[in-house]
Amino acid sequence: MRASLIQIAVDEDEPVDSRRRRVAALVREQSGADLVVLPELWTTGAFAFEEFGRAAEPLEGPTYEAMAKAASDAGVWLHAGSIPERAASDSGSATGDGTLYNTSLLFSPSGDLAAAYRKIHRFGFDKGEAVLMGAGRDLVTVRLPGTTLGLATCYDLRFPELFRGLVDAGAETLVIPAGWPERRRAHWTLLAQARAVENQAFVLACGTAGTHAGVPQAGHSIVVDPWGEVLAEAGSAEEVLTVDLDPAKAGATREQFPALKDRVLGLQPPRRRT
Repeated sequence: MRASLIQIAVDEDEPVDSRRRRVAALVREQSGADLVVLPELWTTGAFAFEEFGRAAEPLEGPTYEAMAKAASDAGVWLHAGSIPERAASDSGSATGDGTLYNTSLLFSPSGDLAAAYRKIHRFGFDKGEAVLMGAGRDLVTVRLPGTTLGLATCYDLRFPELFRGLVDAGAETLVIPAGWPERRRAHWTLLAQARAVENQAFVLACGTAGTHAGVPQAGHSIVVDPWGEVLAEAGSAEEVLTVDLDPAKAGATREQFPALKDRVLGLQPPRRRT
């Protein structure tokens, strides 16, 4: 399986419509890949909190349409990163004035929506995303030829129980779009490797470059194999990171070193002493 991670630079002076067209062109250039991954909130910038409300889209909005077409043109599975989604209101208003979500979109090679994942763990510590957006509730996995993807987003990377749930649901490849800040880049690479090792799964973590609302981004998108080996890592600028994976390695690793079978806590209630 060939995977291409497109580490997009978000320039606040670039109009969003122009960025959509540019990113769609980059996706089409990956026509030889099986899976293409984009970063989190690349239309707005993950730290441009004041833009979330103004830039929010319905699920099947302009980014959906542009990325569905790009996936179909390239003939690839496309994880289109995430968008600020404005859910339809309870009244069914055509304009939609409901809750905001940080929502990831996965398209099939025919351009059909295969899955949408609303980010469960919102970042901000009682400000920013944490108060502006609603929290998702559902774990999402998707079967591709040769592997099952488990979907997570950025801050989710810090919560290992989410990834255990994805593995229990069959995930062998963990896809994590992000807008991770440069000042915590060491955590980004450390946690990506940890999630790979403890879940014996591939990790494809795609970040943004550039600066969002004055916050320099880490870049350094990374691909890690089920043993924790870094197969490829980007730099800090915009680039396309492409790597060839053997999806069977996840299953082989779990057979050779069956640590997941030895889990005790989390599988049954712990015994308590009083």
